[in-house]
Amino acid sequence: MKKKSNPAELAAIAKQMRREVIEMITEAKSGHPGGSLSATEILVTLFMDVLRHDPANPKWKDRDRFILSKGHCCPILYAVMAECGYCPKDQLNTLRKLGSIYQGHPDVRFLPALEASTGSLGEGLSLGLGMALAAKLDKSPARAYVVLGDGEIQEGQVWESAMFGAMHHVDNIVAIVDHNKIQLDGFVADIMAVEPLAEKWRSFGWHVMDIDGHDIPTLQKAFAEAAETKGKPTCIIAETIKGKGVSFMENNPKFHGMAPTKDECALALKELA
Repeated sequence: MKKKSNPAELAAIAKQMRREVIEMITEAKSGHPGGSLSATEILVTLFMDVLRHDPANPKWKDRDRFILSKGHCCPILYAVMAECGYCPKDQLNTLRKLGSIYQGHPDVRFLPALEASTGSLGEGLSLGLGMALAAKLDKSPARAYVVLGDGEIQEGQVWESAMFGAMHHVDNIVAIVDHNKIQLDGFVADIMAVEPLAEKWRSFGWHVMDIDGHDIPTLQKAFAEAAETKGKPTCIIAETIKGKGVSFMENNPKFHGMAPTKDECALALKELA
């Protein structure tokens, strides 16, 4: 698809994606708004400007692969995929309804354009590494991008994957940690602290960047640097705000997995106008 590299244009799309996320989750009366809103600029920048992909040919052999490891934040993935033309926009508000293609976690059986079914936390980086290594073996230019939650990386499988990626010099993968500092039960630092995060990934042999995950030009620069990094995988620690864009959701653990009421939805949409 034709890329949109203008940061102002991407920011406008991100605002619209936030509105769609709020509307979807409100209609469903369940879902995960906080982490969907924190990852918005990451996904918009990837799908609109960075990934090699073709909605008209979703299984193109040399496409880049995207894995939303923190699959519970699929509302933002669905909104962005629909914006790209992979799936119908007029069905977004069937999120979590029985039989909907927009399941509560990404399910490739319902939405074949997905790379994999995700949401069992800790597994996405393993999937992405397998895809990236297969591309190298096939001498394909395809790259893999995996978005992880910061609560998710408490899972041991993530660090097994990190060891594997460095040992095998899988330099065509990028792990993006959505570092919004809140997980299901509260603040990450109170449950199982993951700091010092950048130092941990570096100690596992990864090239690491710690950036503002809501600043689109910074994201663009980081993805460009990752593409130029050879001999080791890249981890981008994206410093984000849970619930970004909606004042009463920002940094509020309540909205990790709670849908807004109709009144809260109206207030959120007003803020995002």
